[in-house]
This record gives sequence, structure tokens and C-alpha cells, in this order.
Amino acid sequence: MMVAERIRRRHQCRAFTLIELLVVIAIIAVLIALLLPAVQQARESARLLQCRNNLKQIGIGLHNYEGTYTTFPPAGFYPVGGTASDTYSVHARILPYLEQSSLYSLIDFNLSATSQPLVVAQRVASYLCPDEINDKARASVPVRYPMNYAANVGSWFVWDPNSGQVGDGALPINKATRISQFTDGVTNTVGMAEVRAYQSYLLGSGNPNTLGVAPPAGPASVLGYGGSLKAIVGHTGWTEGQTFQTGFTFTLTPGTEVPYSDATGQYDVDYISSRDGSSATNMSYDAVTARSYHSGGIIVNVLLMDGSVRSISENISLIVWRGLGTRAGGEVLGDF
Repeated sequence: MMVAERIRRRHQCRAFTLIELLVVIAIIAVLIALLLPAVQQARESARLLQCRNNLKQIGIGLHNYEGTYTTFPPAGFYPVGGTASDTYSVHARILPYLEQSSLYSLIDFNLSATSQPLVVAQRVASYLCPDEINDKARASVPVRYPMNYAANVGSWFVWDPNSGQVGDGALPINKATRISQFTDGVTNTVGMAEVRAYQSYLLGSGNPNTLGVAPPAGPASVLGYGGSLKAIVGHTGWTEGQTFQTGFTFTLTPGTEVPYSDATGQYDVDYISSRDGSSATNMSYDAVTARSYHSGGIIVNVLLMDGSVRSISENISLIVWRGLGTRAGGEVLGDF
């Protein structure tokens, strides 16, 4: 009988005490705390890789376009001495080379982009970074869809409707650039860079409005131009060629914040002296900054005009950054 009792007790399960249970929970919590950053880092690496791949595909699209037309597409077309409604972006023009021929076939280039709601509302995955937090249609009339990869239209000066003079970027307004015109080298010139969707900007009503105005030295100089706030409307239409929608400039280094506040809230703003095509006399000087939501020291990914993609950190100097923005500036850049 005693032997049977010993066997029964030996096989009887012993319950966890409260202390033992708490220790197990604590160990699991520590393991989760150790693993979670690694999982998040792996996910961010995957998103960063997809972002870079998007830019590579855009680069292929640009070069296939150039192979067909012997020039790269302009950021838009506007009349000299006149005004025009929204014009078509680089993004709209390279659609057939991004396996988007069906969408391209819907576009009537004789009509304004915003008069074609079936086109402007389309989400084009290749134009959106996986880290973008506002990957959603803009509830405008018509409904538009944003994008995250903007065309280099110049350093600061963008467009003079009086003379037709254009910016010094890789894909300027009204100018279909040729490879031979990139005397700085296509390996030293940025064609596209990341921007954030739903970007706010100040509209300066034509200030400045003379040729040769030096770029602002920093955020305070940008804000010094004043202007009216246009909240969360920039980079919300991938079809439209205006700089505040599908372009950017090299006035400030990537990720530079320009803090602006009024009664409606606080904003990180860009600056537009005059919307391209909106005035027959007012020049476009734009401080439209490259930005992204990447973490880990990567501020933006950029597409160079040779088709390669580089990640730009927060440590890049303004001199080097502005040198990367010109197609024929004669700068000696070195490593970046």
C-alpha cells in the first residue's frame, strides 16, 4: 500500500507557485523586449529596400524614355508670357516604361490632368514609399493620389514665365534634357529624391521676383519671405507637373525642418514664391525639401541620373547637396 502511494505521489503534477509564474512571465517579457527591435529593424530594412527598388524602376523608366525620345522628360510645359492649368508630370510621361501602359492609355495629354478623374485617382505603387504614413487618396475634387518620388527641377530658381528661363536641375520645367547636357556627369546629378505626401507650404505671391536671387541660408531666411499657408496639399497629385506637387529643389539639405505655426497648428513647411504656370510674370523660386519617414540615419533615398540609387544621411553638407542638384554647375563633389 505504501509503495502504491509513493508511485501515485511521484506521478502527481506539482502546480507552479505564484513566484515561479511571475519569473516565467518576466523571462518571456525580456525575450520579447530583445526580439522586438530586431523584428522592427528587419521590417524597416525590407521597407528601405523596397523604396530603393521603386527608385531603380523609375530610373529604368527614365532611361527607356530617353532611349525612345533621345531626351529625358521635362517636369512640365508652360507658355512663355502666359498662364496654363496643371500640366503633366515626369511621372505621367514615363508610365509606359513602368508596366503601366493601360493607365497611360487613359491619359489625354490635350486635356488638363485634373479634368481626368479616372487617371488622377489611381494609386501607382512604384511612386509610393512603404514608409509613407499617408498612403491614402486626397479627398479633393477630383480625388487625387499622392507620390513620394519628386523630380529635380533646380537648386532654388525654377521658372521665369517672362523669358522662359528654367532651373538648373536634371528634369526642369519646359526643358527636355539630353545626356550630353549633364556636363557634371550623370553619376553626380540627382534626378529624383524622396518627399513626404501631404506636405504643407507657404505661397509667397511672387516674392522674390527678380533673376539672380541667392538661395535662402536656412529655415529662418525661408520664413522671412512670408506667404500664405497651404496646409497638407503638397505632393498629393502624381500627375501634375507643378513643383509643389511632383518636384523638389536643393535649397535646403534633406530633412531640414522649416517650422511654421499659426492659429490652425504647427507645420513643417516648404516655400513657393509662385506656382508654375499660375502667373504670366511672377517667377518661381521654390524651397521644396527632400524628406522621408525612414529611420536609422537614412534621411532620403535619391536616384542619380545614371540610374543608380544612393541613401543620403543627415550629415551631408549643403555645398555637396546643392552640387548634386545641378546638371552643369561645374562643382567638384568628391565622396558623398
